[in-house]
Amino acid sequence: MPSSSPSVGSLPRGFIPVMLTPFQETGAVDYPALAQLIDFYIEAGAAGLFANCLSSEMYELTEQERLDVTQFVVDQVAGRVPVVATGTFGGPIEQQADFVKRIYQTGIQAVIVITGLIANEDESDAVFLERMHQLINLTNEVPLGFYECPVPYKRLISTAILNDLLPTGRLIYHKDTCLDAAEVARRIAAGANYQFGLYDAYMVNAISSLREGAAGLSCIQGNEFPELVVWLCNNFNNTERQADIDRVQQFFVDCMDLVHTAYPTIAKYTLQKRGLPISLYTRRDVGLLTPELQNAMDALIETANQLQLELGIEPVLAGKLIE
Repeated sequence: MPSSSPSVGSLPRGFIPVMLTPFQETGAVDYPALAQLIDFYIEAGAAGLFANCLSSEMYELTEQERLDVTQFVVDQVAGRVPVVATGTFGGPIEQQADFVKRIYQTGIQAVIVITGLIANEDESDAVFLERMHQLINLTNEVPLGFYECPVPYKRLISTAILNDLLPTGRLIYHKDTCLDAAEVARRIAAGANYQFGLYDAYMVNAISSLREGAAGLSCIQGNEFPELVVWLCNNFNNTERQADIDRVQQFFVDCMDLVHTAYPTIAKYTLQKRGLPISLYTRRDVGLLTPELQNAMDALIETANQLQLELGIEPVLAGKLIE
């Protein structure tokens, strides 16, 4: 398809969680638990879902599991919110384009491109752009997004790259991990005239990004405290609640190191404590969830519960979803 293809529809504003994959203790995907996790995200107010991502342990899934899990998410969501999913896993661009088209057939809204798998770390932006245009041309009108995934390496997307690719009308989602508020603002400005949404993954800059015009947040903390992330997305510009906004932002700043330790196991632990029937089994080697980490997370859950109570946020009790 030529690069001049018409613009595709945009994603909704708000919180788009990077989904976990529940596993049985045998290591197999736990689809009943995944069904309840999907409903938990949506009940908490998620505007969409990002399936088959790093938090989903996508590199530890087989190719067929990537398709099966994504299809299951789409089917379980049943049109309540849009779903996006990763569709590039390295190799020649023709091979990546083939999988993009296959995973798009599951019914997702957009296929996410891992920026570090389009060009190697020692290759230039010119090489990256050449391959991206090739991928765009080989994937018909499939809506695409970017994920600056830290694995295999983090390849940041400059404003110049966005300025080159946005006119194709094919980019609608960007999970931003640059951690730079000024750069985020430049990227948002570059996409202002397109159906393009930047969803910041870095909760330290959540408020500044939202106020610059970010479409929303796609952060790992939403796998523990989605109600608070949704609250920020809904209230970031509410001048009457500035003190509360500052409190929630500070909560996420303070817990940044903890929630990234032994992740995603620690997120599964948190959801387990919240009532979801989710195993701690994790295919990725992320280190041990020590008793000390568990105690720290227990305390953080209590802090979050108290904060939600004081803000008047109704918590989603995962137990209500269990039949």
